[in-house]
Parts: sequence; structure tokens; C-alpha cells
Amino acid sequence: MALEHLWATWRSAYVTGITDGRDDSGVASDADPEAEGRTLFERILAAPGSDDDKQIVRRGQRCFVILNRFPYTSGHLMVLPLRAVAEMEDLDPDEFAELWATVRDAVVALKAGLACDAVNVGINLGTAAGGSQADHLHVHCVPRWVGDANFMTVAGGTRVLPVSLDEARQRVRAAWPAGG
Repeated sequence: MALEHLWATWRSAYVTGITDGRDDSGVASDADPEAEGRTLFERILAAPGSDDDKQIVRRGQRCFVILNRFPYTSGHLMVLPLRAVAEMEDLDPDEFAELWATVRDAVVALKAGLACDAVNVGINLGTAAGGSQADHLHVHCVPRWVGDANFMTVAGGTRVLPVSLDEARQRVRAAWPAGG
């Protein structure tokens, strides 16, 4: 059963302004001829607009952090190399080191900025592992709270997301560790 998303922010609307070359079904459209051969995340990085518009929390020399537009919970981050690689073994040593240092900083920022009880960290390498964007490796950092898989999620098939993407981005960015 696919879960619906219910944004209960009371303060801001769901952000939908980023176009990534796909239509509502997730299929690449012909509208952007330059999108051919580029990953979803490369298209987001190249799209016009500010990092705030794209929900990019942080950029490093080799990696960046972006909020998931279809989150499991409020503040669901993804940490990615700037260079599109599908497999861990395709990362060069500097990318690998920065990726995992950034994951560590993301966990620290989630705990401080969103006061979550725990954080799930994981990667789906390949489509068979559950990766819907298997062409560009990304590490999920999902903040968790006791009771976040409640009646609405389990029986109602709807996720209640109490913090908007904009607010989550601002809180996580403000809590990012110095020097990270």
C-alpha cells in the first residue's frame, strides 16, 4: 500500500517549485533536451533557482545534502556525492571520506535541529535493493521519534509531517556542526 503524505505545518505550503525533467509519473519528459543522460540529482543541481528553492541544506567540495521531497519523516535528508556514481566502489577516496563525514554531520544536525529520538542511516545500492534513483548513490538520514509510525501511518496509509520542508531545512542548516 502506497502511503499518502499529509503536511500538517499550519505555517507553510508544500514546496513544489523544483522541476527535474520528469512528469508526475516520474518519467523523464522531452521538455528538457539537456536532461537526457543526467540523473535526477544532477538535474536538480543544474536547475535554475537557489539552494533554498531546491531544498539543498549544504554543499561541500565533493558532496551535498538535500531534503527528500517525499520524506519518510520531517527532515529526511539525503547525502550525495556531487559526481553521479551508482556504486560505493566508484567513489574516489576523497569523495568517500567527505560523504561519510557529511553523513556524520547530518546526524548531528538532525538531532540538534529537530530534537529527534534517533536517526536511521541507510543506502539502497541498486534497484533490487529498493533504490528508486539507483544511478546516483545517496545516503538516507531519516530522523525518528518514538511513535512516529502511529495510527495514521499504519492504518490510515498517510504520513503526518508536522514540519515543512522549508522549516526543516532552516533548522537543520542552523544546527549544522561548525567546520562541517
